[in-house]
Amino acid sequence: MFDCLGSLERQTSDEFEVILVDNSGRGRVREACAAPRGVTIIENDRNVGFGAAINQGFRRSRAPFLAALNDDAVAHPGWIQALLDAMEPHPEAGMCASRILLAGDGRLDSAGMLISRDGSTKQRGHGEDPDAFNRPEETLLPSGCAALYRRNMLDDIGLFDEEFFLYCEDSDLGLRAQWAGWKCLYAPGAVVEHRYSHSAGRASALKAYYVERNRLFLIVKNFPAASLLKSPLAALARYGWHVLFLVEGRGSAARFRSDGNSPPALLWIVLRAHWAVLLHWPGLWRKRRAIRRRARISSRAFQGLLATYSISLRQVAAQ
Repeated sequence: MFDCLGSLERQTSDEFEVILVDNSGRGRVREACAAPRGVTIIENDRNVGFGAAINQGFRRSRAPFLAALNDDAVAHPGWIQALLDAMEPHPEAGMCASRILLAGDGRLDSAGMLISRDGSTKQRGHGEDPDAFNRPEETLLPSGCAALYRRNMLDDIGLFDEEFFLYCEDSDLGLRAQWAGWKCLYAPGAVVEHRYSHSAGRASALKAYYVERNRLFLIVKNFPAASLLKSPLAALARYGWHVLFLVEGRGSAARFRSDGNSPPALLWIVLRAHWAVLLHWPGLWRKRRAIRRRARISSRAFQGLLATYSISLRQVAAQ
């Protein structure tokens, strides 16, 4: 947290406010230090989830642009200015992705996000050379770890869906924005270093459950009918890749096992995630209909976006 706040103090632009949401439920910020100068603190008495915490900060501010930055991320001095320089000339752009590096590694964490046929989302360029992603361009959506959002877009489509609680809420917001005709830009000059999955663990049971459940929430809300109907077969194919990589000792399923979890535990997580979708189905379907009512692009155009910014099921299982 302190490294994150320190990086904001070193920004080349000083025309911004900092709102820190303490979502620990235990007053950790207050215990660790006095309120940092010029920082507004929102202290929750329980963990309300990532999306809800970010929404609290967004509601407190009236700025025309709203940035999200994880507490385990450190922004380079020109981060905010680079995001603003990318977005301000383009009123059709409602989101901007940062160039996020793996802290202490030098490789890329993400340059925006990609999506697979079963709705799994992964970081574009994860583990690759950052210099291969040094060109400003459009992308599908930003990682919520370090992103900039236009207030006009959020007023149009709404904030993060708090029902997701943890993981994939940034992907849901980005897809809802694309349905409404908003673009996402990638600003390579907006550099952030991130300790990957520091909060919930890279392959924990908690993460596995929410990622799988929220993948299903995501496709029910956002996928066109044709893509939604095909997604179960795609998911089965991804599960097959997970099994293969588990045997070979690599990929996310192998990391899950190496963290002390058994393969039957992974199966139980998948079953729980699907059961949760059945329980939430009426609400998810109402949200789906609301997204379609405000849509400004066709289903065919949206499917084109999914195809343009796709990642293979094999790559998803391998990461």
